[in-house]
Amino acid sequence: MAKSGPRGQSTDAEQSRSADTRAALVLAAIGALREVGFSRASAREIARRAGCNQALVFYHYGSVTGLLLAALDEVSERRLATYRGLVGRADSLTKLVESARAIFAEDLAAGHVSVLIEMITAAQSDAGLGDQVGARLAPWRDLAESAVREALAGSPLAAMLPAREVAHGIVAGFLGLELLANLDRDASRALALFDRARMLASLLDLTGGLGLLPRTE
Repeated sequence: MAKSGPRGQSTDAEQSRSADTRAALVLAAIGALREVGFSRASAREIARRAGCNQALVFYHYGSVTGLLLAALDEVSERRLATYRGLVGRADSLTKLVESARAIFAEDLAAGHVSVLIEMITAAQSDAGLGDQVGARLAPWRDLAESAVREALAGSPLAAMLPAREVAHGIVAGFLGLELLANLDRDASRALALFDRARMLASLLDLTGGLGLLPRTE
């Protein structure tokens, strides 16, 4: 006669192990993209880093590409959370630029940009992957558009500067700076631009943002 066991507890334990495995695989995929690149981020390489059987890559994510997209999602979600906090806390153009500079430097140091570069590069030769990566950039444009609309609210410039177009330019410019700094292994020129932007922002803040931001008492 078979023994009856605590099935609920067993299921909970299995779910916990499954979640741990998925998390380990995503972290390993992030590391692989950052350190060896998309072309060498194989199921075997990722599983080795995660300390598990490579069959689990396909069990949990269906394919290596599916796992690499999950890795991009993880990095993107972390960064979006940080940027949303930035937009919410900044009460002046100067603070906004200062925070953006700090996060830019942090992104480079943590290797987040390398992950994005690898996925964008791979997407150039794979239309399906390109669509997937492109869709993951949409929240960035939405966040930038929201910030632009708030900044331009009540300003006569709002009619001349469509928020959606400005947001697209901001995301493209920020991404371009990160890509170049990563490829050059030199962030000094990009950081210098942030420093100059901070000087301009300080002048705008002194004049109330020229109508872009409300004066603070």
